[in-house]
Amino acid sequence: MASRAQALAREIRACTLCAEHLPLGPKPIVQFSASSRILVIGQAPGRVTHHSGIPFDDKAGERLAGWLGLDADTLHDAQHVAIVSMGLCYPGKAKGGDKPPRPECAPLWHERVFATLPEARLTLLVVTYAQKRYLPTTKGERMADRIANWRSFGDTIPLPHPSWRSTIFMREHPWFEAEMLPEVRKRVAHCIAAE
Repeated sequence: MASRAQALAREIRACTLCAEHLPLGPKPIVQFSASSRILVIGQAPGRVTHHSGIPFDDKAGERLAGWLGLDADTLHDAQHVAIVSMGLCYPGKAKGGDKPPRPECAPLWHERVFATLPEARLTLLVVTYAQKRYLPTTKGERMADRIANWRSFGDTIPLPHPSWRSTIFMREHPWFEAEMLPEVRKRVAHCIAAE
């Protein structure tokens, strides 16, 4: 299984399917292994991540690690954490942030990656794009309502994007930090300990 995951990672990193749409060119960024019991599905790499080649290698990654009770080394350790975003390449800038993730990535790669991961895993859906795809019955809900209802999704947990804007979300929804994050950290710690 390990060699299968490694071969798939090489195949993904060589992908040029969306090259004509990517302002900085294709550079698919993923992190996973056959032992990753925590799966983070984000939006798409940002400009900083595009240059470093390390997923969530920015301020958002620092915040995400804090939310999960992990240090940066563990967040970026494929033996523990898989990071497979909705779009695997930096999509470029748009007004007010980055462009949406390229729509080709998730249908092309996600199921193949997920098949290499342990079946017993915790999935963290970071941002609306991932939540709408993997929690389709909640498409019409506001993100805050979906996240407030997180216990009803079992081993799949919706989270806001950990950008600076999340401070507004946290201020408006104090239960997120006071009640939800401690439980999320317990689940993450359980996954790490079970390896």
